[in-house]
Amino acid sequence: MIQRIQTLYLLLVTALMAVTLTTRLAWFGGAGEEFSLYAFSLKGADGEVLHSAVYLGILLILSAVLPLVTIFLYRRRMLQIRLCVVEMVFLVGSALMEGIYYYLGCRMVSDLALSAHGLRAPIALPVVALLLTWLAVRAIFRDELLVRSADRIR
Repeated sequence: MIQRIQTLYLLLVTALMAVTLTTRLAWFGGAGEEFSLYAFSLKGADGEVLHSAVYLGILLILSAVLPLVTIFLYRRRMLQIRLCVVEMVFLVGSALMEGIYYYLGCRMVSDLALSAHGLRAPIALPVVALLLTWLAVRAIFRDELLVRSADRIR
């Protein structure tokens, strides 16, 4: 199980999504105030929740748990491929949700004087995880073809 390359890809996806869940994704500032976008909320500098981002958080949790579950289904490769496709949909959705919440944060601080905003590196991790999931699908499909060819020889 661990010796397969797709297992390593899926473990990396899980780790990347866990990092995305726990770190600050973006920052916004203006007029002496600072705001931060996290997986579950848009918070002020004092920790007050200004806008809830629960849907983003749920999508990121699903994106972190699904590859971990997929690893343990190594005997059912076609199901693994299907779950990886679902994971890819979750990752695209989480990237879109991050963009939406970033846009909402920018709109929130645009009224303030001297507003500024910026992205942090973890906001791009779903895109990297999408690439790794695609590589895992390719490796799982290669394993399936290898098993089918061995069954044909017998």
